[in-house]
Amino acid sequence: MLLNLTILWLIAGTSLCLLELFVPTAFVEFMMGLSAFAVAGISLVLPSPPLQVALWLILSVGSIATTRRLLPHRVVRLIEDAKEAETLTEMVPGQAGRVVYEGISWRAKLDEGWSEAIALNNRSLWSDGRVIP
Repeated sequence: MLLNLTILWLIAGTSLCLLELFVPTAFVEFMMGLSAFAVAGISLVLPSPPLQVALWLILSVGSIATTRRLLPHRVVRLIEDAKEAETLTEMVPGQAGRVVYEGISWRAKLDEGWSEAIALNNRSLWSDGRVIP
């Protein structure tokens, strides 16, 4: 029975480590697999299955918590929208025209409240889709 539990822990550890390759979980499964390998070694000395499971849980939670503290946190960097657009056609209030914004040509329309047209090839600052004079 002792050898069977050791083999069971080795299979569980291998399965968890391999599962991390196919379903990435930020090293959670990998740490659980390493804990299973540690318990496989300890199972040769500690024959009680309930104690082995408790030890595996403690090692898993401890290693996951330690790994989370030691690994650098990913910082999500937002790419700020461009603040400038260039007109490809003359922009007349209330009519559609074309602008180049972030390298892509877009159909754009000036608000009705805009008092004057924007000339061809004019670089203008934009904020929330509105032209800043």
